[in-house]
Amino acid sequence: MIYMLLTDGFEDIEALETLDILRRAGLSTKTVGISGKTAVSSHNVTVMCDLVFEDTDFSDMGMLILPGGPGHTAFSESDKVQKLITSAYEKGLYIAAICASPSVIGKMGLLKGKRFTCFPGFEDMVKGGIYSPEKVVSDGQFITARGAGAASDFGFEIVTLFKGELISCELKKQMQY
Repeated sequence: MIYMLLTDGFEDIEALETLDILRRAGLSTKTVGISGKTAVSSHNVTVMCDLVFEDTDFSDMGMLILPGGPGHTAFSESDKVQKLITSAYEKGLYIAAICASPSVIGKMGLLKGKRFTCFPGFEDMVKGGIYSPEKVVSDGQFITARGAGAASDFGFEIVTLFKGELISCELKKQMQY
């Protein structure tokens, strides 16, 4: 299962476009509200989350996704989210972060020695990481992306990881990408 954490202030495109691509590809993906059943995006779009953090058993997690936006700070401020990220990392699970959210895992030291990208201006918050200006960067168990303009590429990179390049290319064709 792929879990995408949502909090008030998430970036609409980074979360919803990625979610749409993953579900079109047939990847089991659930949104998880870290502070309740709904999350309000940075552009005032209210989303009903599939799950609430406190009630979720993450034992079947294969990937954790952290969208960006001004709400990304809630990921760093939440002990429960920090513990979940640490657990995913220690289990060798995939962690995907876009926009400002690579700084969340970067501040934790998890990107040390890893190539990454993020929204410009957040790269200095990543302890020991190797910044790359690409739209999307995969390195080991991490996938990072620059921002809203890279959301489709971010989603397709995740599809490629789980379903392969052929399925990703077919989906791009279907979506007129």
